Amino acid sequence: MITRAFILAAGEGTRLRPITDKIPKCLVPIKGVPLLAIWLRSCRDAGITDVLINLHAHTDAVRRFLAQKDYGVRIRVVEEESLLGSAGTLRANRDWIAAHESFWIFYADVLNRADLAGMAQLHEQRRPAATLGVYEVPDPRRCGIVSTRSDGTIDMFVEKPENPPGKLAFAGLMVATASVLDLIPNCTPADLGFHVLPKLCGRMLAFPIRDYLIDIGTLENYHRAQSDWPGYAA
Repeated sequence: MITRAFILAAGEGTRLRPITDKIPKCLVPIKGVPLLAIWLRSCRDAGITDVLINLHAHTDAVRRFLAQKDYGVRIRVVEEESLLGSAGTLRANRDWIAAHESFWIFYADVLNRADLAGMAQLHEQRRPAATLGVYEVPDPRRCGIVSTRSDGTIDMFVEKPENPPGKLAFAGLMVATASVLDLIPNCTPADLGFHVLPKLCGRMLAFPIRDYLIDIGTLENYHRAQSDWPGYAA
């Protein structure tokens, strides 16, 4: 069982302004429910017991939200005065998962009903350096794009390519091991997509996500989710 998860929530959400002028992106409501609340329930339902949330903007608002109730998981909040980047956050909190063979990494702005149990099962059966949730996107120039072999091994990863080789994208959900941490460069910010995942080609697996998933990174997608979000997985 993979019981620890990073929820990466430090982004400022500039593309969601004016909504994020007053609240952080991780608290934008989806049909009246804050995105972070959806994530915490998903974590609990997947057997995750401990969650680390990194924050940068509107940290007081998130702390007030978390203090309102017990979300069924132990929560550790880490504030970043300067953004460390997705990989930099992992490096700064490496001790938190030092005793764990595998751990989750979730991008907080991804609204989804992915089969986390199935993804964890694949990872534990095949034991790669990392397992990435992947899905097809209409505009691959905005995403981390992968190509895979017939057995699901990822043999190419390129972040935001000008000339995308395909439409299969990293979904912002992954299982990682210490191999991922070992490749994080000593720079700030350090980014998973640009600095780490390309180095793991041949050692990562793709887990196709066929359930609902949308990146709440733009106002268009935010408004779309208000009408088509089906709710929690059964």
